[in-house]
Formats: sequence, C-alpha cells, structure tokens
Amino acid sequence: MPTYAYRCRECTRTFELNRPMSESSSPAECPGGHPDTVKLLTTVALTGAAAAPAPSGGGCCGGGCCG
Repeated sequence: MPTYAYRCRECTRTFELNRPMSESSSPAECPGGHPDTVKLLTTVALTGAAAAPAPSGGGCCGGGCCG
C-alpha cells in the first residue's frame, strides 16, 4: 500500500498515511484533528538494477535513432 505525505495548514505538521491509491485524493485529517490538509508531492528513490543506466548500443539515442 502506498504512503502519502500531507501537511496540515493549521498547525503546519507534516504526516504520512498508508492508504490505497483509490483513496489518494480523499481528504486526510491531521493527527491533531485539523481537517484542512494538503497532499504533498514526494519523490521516489530508485536503487539497484532498475536505477542503472540503460546499456548503450540499443534503443533510442543509444542506437542512433535520434539523429
């Protein structure tokens, strides 16, 4: 289940919630009980083989298809 970060506009507290993607846009109440919150944009860090650069010699720009 994804984790989403929120900030309370009243007390400025930042907090995270684990919730299904289908509820990502649903209102989130701050742990202090304040209803006025905003969802924050977060980045995902990739590690391991998925983050490795693509091997050269194939694909667009590695194989010369971009000119």
